[in-house]
Amino acid sequence: MSASQKVVIVTGASQGIGAEIVKAFRKLDYRVVATSRTIKPSDDPNVVTIAGNIGDPATAQRVMSEAITRFGRVDTLVNNAGIFIGKPFTENTLEDYNAVMNVNMAGFYHITQLALAEMVKQGSGHVVTVTGSIDNGVSGSHTALAALTKGGLNAATRVLAIEYAEHGIRLNAVAPGVIKTPMHPEEYHDMLRSFHPLRRIGEASEVASAIVFLETAEFITGEVLHVDGGQSAGR
Repeated sequence: MSASQKVVIVTGASQGIGAEIVKAFRKLDYRVVATSRTIKPSDDPNVVTIAGNIGDPATAQRVMSEAITRFGRVDTLVNNAGIFIGKPFTENTLEDYNAVMNVNMAGFYHITQLALAEMVKQGSGHVVTVTGSIDNGVSGSHTALAALTKGGLNAATRVLAIEYAEHGIRLNAVAPGVIKTPMHPEEYHDMLRSFHPLRRIGEASEVASAIVFLETAEFITGEVLHVDGGQSAGR
C-alpha cells in the first residue's frame, strides 16, 4: 500500500447511496473507512468497516482513530448518513425529532469536527455532505424535519467553506431529489417521480457521480449541487 494513497471516510455506507459512494471511491483507488449501524466486514483490504451510530461521538472518534491508525491520513469525508420521517409537522413526536437530529445533525457535527481538525494538520481536505433538495415545499410530502436538518447542513457547508478555505480545505454538498433506495418502497415510485421535471427517480450511482465530480473539481467550494431532476428549479 502506498503512503500517498488517498483516504475517504463514508458515513451511512452500508446500502443505497452510501454503498455506491464506496464503490465510486474505490474506482478512484482511494482507501475507504465505511461506517453505518449495520455495516458488515469487507473482503477488500482497502476498505475498513465500522458499525455504530454516527450520532454518538464515541463512534465518530472510533472512525477517525481507525482511519489514522490503519491508513495514516484522511483526505475526504462524505457525510451521507441520514434518516427521513415523513409525517405532518404537528404529528411528529419528540422521539421523531430526536432521531432525526441525532443522525442528520449530530452525525454531521461530531465526525466533521474531527475530520476538519485532521485536515488542518495536513493543509488540505474535502468534506462533501449529502443533504436534500428541500429549497421549496411540496404539498403532501411532509418534509419539515428534513428541511430543518438538511437546510441547516446546506447553510453550514457554505459557512464552513469560507472558514476553512485558508487551510486549503473545501466543503461542498450534494442535494438529491428522490433517489431509488430501500428508503422508498416500489409502490410509491410512480407518485415520487412526479416530483421531478425529468419525470423519473434518480439512481444512487448518479449521486455518487456528483460527489466524485466535486472531489475532482478542485476550484469548487461552498457549492450545493442539486441532483434532483430539476426539482429545485421549479415545477
